[in-house]
Amino acid sequence: MAGLILALDVTDREKAINIANEVADYLHAIKIGWPLVMAAGMDIIDSLSQIKPIICDFKVADIPNTTKLIVREARNHGAMGIIVHGFVGRDSIKAAVDEAGKMKVYVVAEMSHPGALDFMQKHTDDIVLMAKEVGAAGLIAPATRPERITHIRSLAGDMEILAPGVGAQGGSAKEAIEAGATHIIVGRRIYEANEPAKAAKALYDELTL
Repeated sequence: MAGLILALDVTDREKAINIANEVADYLHAIKIGWPLVMAAGMDIIDSLSQIKPIICDFKVADIPNTTKLIVREARNHGAMGIIVHGFVGRDSIKAAVDEAGKMKVYVVAEMSHPGALDFMQKHTDDIVLMAKEVGAAGLIAPATRPERITHIRSLAGDMEILAPGVGAQGGSAKEAIEAGATHIIVGRRIYEANEPAKAAKALYDELTL
């Protein structure tokens, strides 16, 4: 079944925990990035992991040794998954997979913003195939361009595909899933809503009906 992932891009610890608790019933996982971790510290991963599985959206883009250190810290704090960039090459991605253990590694195949068309899309196919070959669990593909999800799915086999860009960026949850995504990632449409739980339920229902 398709799943909903909350991109919890707030910078207040108490607010993050309150929102997570409020919408947890409708989520597959929570994705957090540098804004929240820099504001609240790495132990926010430990705290939120008590509510739902946590994916660290650190978009790691570094040499293998540094990549290992970052992945290790995320794992030690209880993260379920981590997002890394693929353009850094095979050795760095393999280092992430080797260090992750039971934690899932998701490789960015193509981002959801318009700038991804400048350079990234030219290399998407190579990134997808490399991620598959080194044993990554899944890929990041843009809900804002569902035709690209379809293309990436044709190369990815049964890998998970997480699709950001639903809501504020204009992507459609239904179209992303129909195109081949296994999960959608939604941030502002939920956490900026007057009633986050109501907004999350509406998206959950769209995916499950």
